[in-house]
Amino acid sequence: MSTPVNPPVRPPVDPPAGAPGTPAAAPAPASAPERRAWVEPVMGIPVSIHLRGEGVDGERAQRAVAQAFAVLREMDAIFSTYRDDSDLMRLRREEVPISQCSPLVEEALRLGQEAEAATRGAFTTLLPTGEGDLAFDPTGLVKGWAVDRASAPLLELERVSFCINAGGDVLVGAHADLPTSGADAIVWRVGVEDPRDRRRIAHTLSLARGAVATSGTAARGAHLYDPASGQMVGRPGSVTVTGPTLLWADIWATALFVGSADTHDAFAHHAADYSSTVL
Repeated sequence: MSTPVNPPVRPPVDPPAGAPGTPAAAPAPASAPERRAWVEPVMGIPVSIHLRGEGVDGERAQRAVAQAFAVLREMDAIFSTYRDDSDLMRLRREEVPISQCSPLVEEALRLGQEAEAATRGAFTTLLPTGEGDLAFDPTGLVKGWAVDRASAPLLELERVSFCINAGGDVLVGAHADLPTSGADAIVWRVGVEDPRDRRRIAHTLSLARGAVATSGTAARGAHLYDPASGQMVGRPGSVTVTGPTLLWADIWATALFVGSADTHDAFAHHAADYSSTVL
């Protein structure tokens, strides 16, 4: 959980055109909405929260952002594999039973089992350890899940749209009073890196709401585990998945990168709200 799977998106703080957080050129509101950004290191990665809309400098907005970062820090405290005192590591050392951990640990176990079934075995929460065995490690789903949970207070901000960038995986959302199209919509452009030349953007996505996650080897090499072969996957390329939640976008991006044709068939038939791009 300390590093992103494969950062697909350029940093969104004062970004160039084509980077996350950049409003789409058209359609545009009559006057540009207010904008503010916050960045904090959480889960071993830079996480940025961007707000656009009315009152983004106000107390309510600042309180919502603080609550969002608090959720991310809570998830890190529970699931980090780099903190000896996390619930996950204490559970793996058998110092505590799962009943004495945060209820979110049991929920992560359930989500992992659901993801394994949905992806026909391509996604797993049993990952290799430094000792060569397999241990419960929900790293592959925790980051997206944490960002989804952190978005809850931001969704309460009226007339405000937000973009959360967690090490390159992105969630865009807005209060229900904002339309998804037309002159009053706030649209964000998310740029996806070319895995063979990380200096260029391969394509862009325009989102008023939705998540973008990418898995591949360009940033970290062969670090994605294939349960079928029991090996790390080292081939070049990437898979980007977009859809309603970052949890499942991230799960499917990993599964589609390491999985077989059977996993791609499962995605086509059972993930109707999600789409993928293979580079």
